[in-house]
Amino acid sequence: MTFDTVLMVDWSGGADRGAAPKADAIWACVAGQQPQYFRNRTVFTQWVIPFLHQELAAGRRVLAGFDFPFGYPQGFGRAVTGSDDPFALWDWFARHIEDDPKGNNRFDIAGQLNAMFDGVGPFWANGLPRDIDHLPRKGLARTPNPFPERRQVEMAAKGSFTCWQMAGAGAVGSQVMMGLPVLQKLRDTFGGDIAVWPFEKTDAAITLVEIWPTLYAGPAPDGMIKDAHQVQASAAHFADMPAGQLADLMDVTAPHEGWILGLNQPTRAAVPPPLRDDCFAMPQGAHWTDVDTALAHMQAHLSCVTTTKKISVTKAAGRILARDMRAKRAHPPTPNAAVDGYGFAGPMAAGTHAMPLVDGRSAAGDPYDGAVPAGHAIRILTGAALPRGVDTVILQEDVTVADGHVHFHGPLRAGANARAAGEDMIADQVIMTAGRVITAADIATMTAAGIGKVHVRRKLRVGILSTGDELAQAGAPARADQIYDANRPMLRAMVKAWGHRAIDLGVAPDDRDALRLILDSAAKRCDVMITSGGASAGDEDHMSALLANSGSFALWRIAMKPGRPLAMGVWNNVPVIGLPGNPVAAMVCAVVFAHPALSRLAGAKWTTAQGFEIPAGFTKTKKAGRREYIRARIENGQAVAFASEGSGRVSGLSWAQGLVVLGDAAQTVSVGDDVTFIPYASFGL
Repeated sequence: MTFDTVLMVDWSGGADRGAAPKADAIWACVAGQQPQYFRNRTVFTQWVIPFLHQELAAGRRVLAGFDFPFGYPQGFGRAVTGSDDPFALWDWFARHIEDDPKGNNRFDIAGQLNAMFDGVGPFWANGLPRDIDHLPRKGLARTPNPFPERRQVEMAAKGSFTCWQMAGAGAVGSQVMMGLPVLQKLRDTFGGDIAVWPFEKTDAAITLVEIWPTLYAGPAPDGMIKDAHQVQASAAHFADMPAGQLADLMDVTAPHEGWILGLNQPTRAAVPPPLRDDCFAMPQGAHWTDVDTALAHMQAHLSCVTTTKKISVTKAAGRILARDMRAKRAHPPTPNAAVDGYGFAGPMAAGTHAMPLVDGRSAAGDPYDGAVPAGHAIRILTGAALPRGVDTVILQEDVTVADGHVHFHGPLRAGANARAAGEDMIADQVIMTAGRVITAADIATMTAAGIGKVHVRRKLRVGILSTGDELAQAGAPARADQIYDANRPMLRAMVKAWGHRAIDLGVAPDDRDALRLILDSAAKRCDVMITSGGASAGDEDHMSALLANSGSFALWRIAMKPGRPLAMGVWNNVPVIGLPGNPVAAMVCAVVFAHPALSRLAGAKWTTAQGFEIPAGFTKTKKAGRREYIRARIENGQAVAFASEGSGRVSGLSWAQGLVVLGDAAQTVSVGDDVTFIPYASFGL
């Protein structure tokens, strides 16, 4: 069961809430977009009807959820309308409810309904200053309710409210009474294009479902209105759900009362499991680790930690594809002409040919409506669908047109200058695989295949933290004993270039307790943290000490230059990558280790930087035992090394265009020898 668009609505039974966004109002969210505030039901209706028309016109199926009951407890509908048909009750409310932005008659209607039954009730809670006949202000004032207090679904929904309560906290009764007329208006507007679950089959273009956002949304982020968060989370929840799982959820029998979609499932969307605390631990006895071993260990032990969302394909550039994408239709969808010319049924033998032309032509977007008889030709333009009876096109430059005939020389094979349907892609073919970073070319491919929405990974939240009392902020006055913090702005820029969300965690002082508090806070809002400095085993290397005390620490002594110390750990289920404090070493270690690690954590495929062989424009002799990364650039077809190998020369990073990599073995490089050069672009920069 597949839906292209998911719309979730948080309802309100009250009057106009004003222009400024407020809680307890109407909020709606289309999956992949920002929540929208609607001050009253009139404004919402004026928006939702054109929106649904737009989706229908685009051929998109819509799942629309509303957070109020679609039915009442068993027996109420029959008592009011004489029928168990839930839509008879919808129609009754649509005819009796009066609603405008400044007020409505819901409390009076509740009193009128109560008057239909002996005793007092079932509705209660008069929210108006004036008394209303037959509508008590307190639930305890009711005589025994002639109907069940709750629907069957609400008996299983811990914390839900009864639909008989018209005012106060949890006034679901007002939401139902003011919501059903709006839904009935949608049914009247869209007719057979709309279906209501679980009362009808869900094979229409638009399906209305009852939701309870508490099932799908956790606490709202600081500063965000709860209702806005809940519709956004609910929309993402169902947009990300596999079609088979959604079909299972909708396999519910509730012919009169309705049901809450998702109540018969776990209460939270699946979240990738956290990493193991020992995921960075090297085999016992490993003191020095070569680069390839370290990378292989990370590749084997790291996994995706991000959830998914569904967005428009037009906004998907740079995002990570969360599911394999299948073509929704063939491309091209029909056989068409590859050139401007004349079409007919081939093949044509050698010699001179003359064919009568049929009236009309076939153009892109304006196909010929009819069949071309055998032995006849038709004028056809590039991209036009081949009419029936045509499978071959001859270029217009190769023909002469005279007396209603087209004249040309053969031979010409059948199918010449014509594209077959599906020769590029066929319907249901996998055209993109999960883990791919979506490019502009990918967007063209998916759009051509009829895809409008894609499931992508939410952006990885990467916290960037520098450590050390000696650091001064960029641009601020610095004491003689201080240096400017170059790592944090550099790493932030790198993380953004890799398509992740960079979260600036500032500078931590050389104070273990203060650093602990920073890590505790960051773990609540980051998926991974990258720190620089304090990654070795000295007295002031507090990062290493804290990770060691957490039981998840691994201090890797990498056999590489520049670099060597890498502190790896997990802090409150959040992975931490501790880079060296030297900016040159930090950048080199980041492109070699952090780049592929973040890709894996974000849900992308493991990245391997691609280099190429180029003659060296420098000389060097290195010992065996460690890999070396030399800042270099290409000049006159050769890789030229930076003047100094000292890792304190930060300017060499911007002078260089990439890195020359010399292997672990001993090596002597002379001018003209081939060396491996990896441009920054291969590291995603």
